[in-house]
Order: sequence, then structure tokens, then C-alpha cells
Amino acid sequence: MASVPSVVAQFPPELLAVVCAHVYASGLPPPTPSLDPLLCTDQTGVPTGLPSSFPPAYSQEAAVRRTLANLCQVNKAWYEAAKPWLWRKIEIRLPRSWLAVVDEVAGGDDDEVSEEQAAIMVDLTLRNAETAALAARTLIGESSGNDAALELHDKVLERLSGPDISIPPELLTPPASRDPSPRRLRTKSKSPARWKLMRSISVAVQDVMERAHPGIYVPPPHDPHPGRFVRHLDFNHFRTIGMRRLVEEGVNNRFVTGDRLVAVLKDWRVQELPNLVVFGATEYMDGALTFPVLKELLLRGSASRGRGRPSRGRDVVIPDPNDPEQEDLARRRECKDLEAVDLTGCVSGVFVSALAQFVDTFLLGSEDSSDSEDERERRRSRPRNLVQEEALTFQGMRRLGLRGVKSLQPHILEPLVLAFPHLTHLDLSCTRITPDGLAALGASPTVRLQSLALERCNWLTGESIRNFLVETPAAQGITELSLYGDWTYPSPLSEEQVRDILQLAPCFKNGQLVYLDLSSAPLTRDTLLNVCPTQPRLRSLGLSHIRGLELGAVAEFLRTKASSVEVLTLVTSTEELGYGDRIVSPRQATIALHTQFIRPLCTPPFSFSLSATPKTEDPPTRLRVIELAPPLLTSLGAGAGTWRIVRSKGGRGWYVDAASGWVAQPGDAEGRVGSVLRRDLSQNHPWRVELESLADANGNVNSGVGWHSRKMEILHGDGLLGREAGLYGAVAFAYQG
Repeated sequence: MASVPSVVAQFPPELLAVVCAHVYASGLPPPTPSLDPLLCTDQTGVPTGLPSSFPPAYSQEAAVRRTLANLCQVNKAWYEAAKPWLWRKIEIRLPRSWLAVVDEVAGGDDDEVSEEQAAIMVDLTLRNAETAALAARTLIGESSGNDAALELHDKVLERLSGPDISIPPELLTPPASRDPSPRRLRTKSKSPARWKLMRSISVAVQDVMERAHPGIYVPPPHDPHPGRFVRHLDFNHFRTIGMRRLVEEGVNNRFVTGDRLVAVLKDWRVQELPNLVVFGATEYMDGALTFPVLKELLLRGSASRGRGRPSRGRDVVIPDPNDPEQEDLARRRECKDLEAVDLTGCVSGVFVSALAQFVDTFLLGSEDSSDSEDERERRRSRPRNLVQEEALTFQGMRRLGLRGVKSLQPHILEPLVLAFPHLTHLDLSCTRITPDGLAALGASPTVRLQSLALERCNWLTGESIRNFLVETPAAQGITELSLYGDWTYPSPLSEEQVRDILQLAPCFKNGQLVYLDLSSAPLTRDTLLNVCPTQPRLRSLGLSHIRGLELGAVAEFLRTKASSVEVLTLVTSTEELGYGDRIVSPRQATIALHTQFIRPLCTPPFSFSLSATPKTEDPPTRLRVIELAPPLLTSLGAGAGTWRIVRSKGGRGWYVDAASGWVAQPGDAEGRVGSVLRRDLSQNHPWRVELESLADANGNVNSGVGWHSRKMEILHGDGLLGREAGLYGAVAFAYQG
């Protein structure tokens, strides 16, 4: 029996690309998260895209990549449609996978044959582009014979020989037809980047066809190089632990080295990652963040377009074509600006020294001590008195994560942060930021923060935090704020400063906060109930390490002013739970937790009705997760009722209502679909079964399980409500300190 041809095989490439784009988008979390870890991934069905716990709001990333990889194996059309989305986000997990990426993206061409390779590529690209143009002419009924092909070829070569095209004339001649001449013995100049050559050819062919047939579309030439698709590169999941390597091998034979990272980020022949906008590093590979790597990462796009430009139209700078620095600037100008950089936990001496060198060289203007004598002499010989350069800023950067970068001194950290004038997400937790640095950030006329983390910054004063939040325009639009402190590094705020912040800060007065952590701050009953404005959108609240706070005051605050709070932290807080001046037994603490807190806030009010379908009222609040200290969690045993204990991979633990969760609802009569917080999930409901299994795991869970993140999600822009796994997830949900 003859096989019936597939209808999908007749789809245009644009439609296949849209299908693959939707597959990729199914793995992205919705703008409003559910605050829960991604569970129930084995459940069939389409992701809801809603803030729902069940069905999952988005697909697991492994499932998305597996689907795209399978689409690449269908046929050539599906391969071309799925390949850009498969390469769009690269997460390095294993050393061998990193080496494979290096070979695929940066591998293998020799400098000695680069000109010949470029000439062959130009010839092949010209043929492909002209073939596509002739096919387009055939569709409109014109001849596409040999004469037409030769005529088109001559016109394209004439167009490519123009002054505005960056292809050297020698590359337009096929290598086999070249005659040796004395000119070939001269020093060989570098060929333009591969993507630049292909773009010039595509523009030339399109221009020739447009002149003859206005409005005709010619597909761009095919480029097999995958680096142009990469927009996201991170090492969050990278590990070398468990590989049975000797200490000497770990020191001398590293997988992620500065040279390999530079090879991926930079190559004058092909411009490996021109569209990279997101980069994430960790302490497992921070030794590879050398000075050349930082230059390639940060001096991209507008940063290179601004360097060397005279301010306010003074003297004109004529670049030297033989200057290697000018060549690097010209190459970097064609790249996109970085939008997000996460350097959580990067503290190695190599990284700190490289970043200090970068700041001294490009932000503070001092000479680089590691430069050669020739480079320093060339820099001195430039006419500095004729040119006044503008200050270097990184206009495209929006999100910066420096959590735990404790080794950076303030004179390096603060100029770096101030060089990003358009930040919206900033994590400075556990750094040496000073009051002067925070004041300078607040004085920026362009910074408009949405998410800010100043956790355990022991160099800051309460007055500096108060002035920043109350008086500066940069803090007016904050919706996620972490001022976490503990008994080791308590909050520097005084009671009066806390009152001023709650009463006067615009981010508190406008009621738009969704995440807030005031752990170890001197909060009192009067401050919570009489001073703090109503927070109707607040979903995650941190009130840990406050011994003198009353449990009843917290309950009253949630019931009257923050009823939307779903996650609350009370680690070593309140007298009733045994952390005040009076002695409270573990049994009394557990009874007080249920009778004075959980039952009044999480139980629907009693109602009596004689109707067949009685209407039940909602509980006073949405509280369903409480973080408690490990000793108190141990006293709770297996939990009570539907409440269970879920422990993280580290030292944190939560008391969770397993019968509660955001569940997607079917569409109503008007076609509206949404999710609702249900508190009556049955014992065999998939979401409740998953939470029960997490409780039974007793901490044997992945690093992404937890609530109330301590780390800001930088790479995707989800902020303090975002979810992460890998090393970032361990910092967010597992580490107690």
C-alpha cells in the first residue's frame, strides 16, 4: 500500500518555525508564578501558562529540549526550523558537554588557511544565494537559464565591489582561479567575520533583485554555524565533583579555562556568539573568568560603540586600521549588549584580580599593569589632549547578580555597579557595598529598580538603607525587596528607621510589593498593625529571627493587611514558638502554632445552612507554607491534618499544607480560563500526592525544591519570586545561612 504524503511536509518554513517557537515557549514560566516547585511533570497535557501548581504552568526544560531534538531528526525542513531554538539556551552541565560545545561553536579552523577558507565560503554562499534568487525569478515566470545566471552573477559581483561592502576583492575570486603574484607574499590581513560576509552577500543579492523586481523576497543564504543562535549561556549546573580526578588534575587540567571561554566568545573569523545576551557563572568555574573573558563579555554592543568617541562633538578621532584594539572594538560593535549577568559566589583570586583590572582599565582610567611595554607606549603616544572620551557605561544591562562576591573591595564593586545606568534587578547580598556606594546608586537619574536584595550587607548602615528607600527615585518602583538578616549578621535598622521605611518609602506606600523579607529587623506589634500600609499584593513574606515579635500580631497583620500572603518565614521568631525571653516547651510551641496561627488563618469560618448545596466561605488568608527552624519542625513530627514537613537539600524546612495548591480551572461560559487556590484537594489528587512524596523524602530532593527564595533569579528576570535549580537553586532554597 502506497504511503500517503504528509500534509506537514507541505508546510512553509515560516510555519514550522512558529511551531518550534511555541515548543520552546512552553518551557518558560508564566509572568505570574505559582510560588511552587515544578512537580507533576509526568502528567500528560499542555502546560497552562497560568500561575497554577497543577497542571504545571510550563513544561520541564528537559522535555522541551528532547522535543526540539526529535524535531531536528524528522527532515531537513524541521531541522532548520528547530535548530535555532535548540541552540538558543545553552546550560553547561558536564565537562564533556562543555568540550563538545567548544568544538562545535569555536572549533577547528587554522589561522594559516583562514583566507582560503573564507574565499571558499564566499564562493559557496554566492552560489546558494544566486540559486535562491533564480528560483524566486522562476516563481514570477521569468527565465532562469545560464544566461540569466551569468547576468545575475555579474550584477552581484559589481554590487559587492562597491565601497560600502566590507568584502575584500581577493575573496570574491575562487581560490582555484588565483594566479600567484608578488602581492600574495605580503603579510596576510584578517578576513571579515563569516556572519558579516554572509550578511553582505545577502544584502547584495536582495538589492539586485529588488531593483529588477520591487517587492520580491529572496531567502537569506544558509549559515550552518550555530553560534549566532545562542542567546543564553550559563554554568549553573556545571560540576566536576564525583569524576575521580586527582587534586593535581583539578588544578592543572581544568575543563573550563579562560582560553576556551574566550574561544567561544571571541573569534575574529566568525564572531562566535554575536547575539549572546545572558551569561551565568558559578564558583565551580570562576577561575576561567580572566581579564580577556570579562572584556569580551562586557565590552559588547553600545559599550564598544561609545569607547573612543569624543564627548560633545569635539575633535574627531580617526581610528588606526592597524591597531588591534580598534579591530576588537569594530568586532564588538556588531554584538548585542548583555542584558543579564549572574556571578553568584564567584570569589576566586583569578576572577577578583581580573575584575579589578577591568575596573581600573575601563572605568577608572588607570593604566593596565599587565599590558606589554609596546602597548603602554602606543597608548601614551595617542593625542590624549585632543580627545576627551565619554565615561564608559553599559546601556543594555538590566539585571546584575553579585550575591556572595565577598572578595571584591568597595573601590572595585561600586564603580562596577554604577556603570550600569538602567538596572531593574540588582542582587548585592553578602557583598561589601558601602553607604556611599548605595547613595551613589540612588543618585542615578536612570536606575529604576524593580527587585533589590541587600541581604547581610554588614558594611551598610540603617540610615543609608532608610535614605535609599525613602528618598531616592531609583527605589520608588521596587516590588521585590530583601533586607534579610540573621543572628550572625543582624539587620542594621533601628526601630525608628523601620517605622520611617514602612511609613514613608514609596514602594511600601503604593502597595505593589509581592516579595518582602525583613528578617531580624526590630519589628513590633505597633509597627506591623498601625504603621505598615496595607499590602494587598504581597505573596511571600520573611519575618525570621525576630524574637520579641508576638505570634498574634503576625496573625492579625496577615488577616487585616496582607491576606494574599501564601509563604511566611518564622525561623527562630516569636515568643510563643519558644524564641523569646520566657521558656516554652516544644509541645506548647506546636500547640500554639496550630491553635493561634494556622487554624484561625487557614480554616474557613464556620457556617450553617439547610440548603442542599451550602456555600462555603474562603479562609481569611491564603497562607499555606510556613518556614520554621529545624528543632521546631522536628517537634511537629509527621505533621497534623493535611500539613506536612518538606525539608530542603540543605538546612531549611517548611510546614506545608499538602491539600492546598493553585489548580487550573476549565473555561467558563464566557471562555475565560484561570486558576484558583484550592484547599480541599483529595488524597489521590496528583498535586497532593507529589507534596506527600516530598515530605516522605526527608530532604532527599533536588536543589530546586523550596519556597521563599533567598537568591534573586537574574538570567530570566523572574526576580525573587523566580525558581532555579542547580547551584543557584541550592543558594536560593537549601543554604540556611
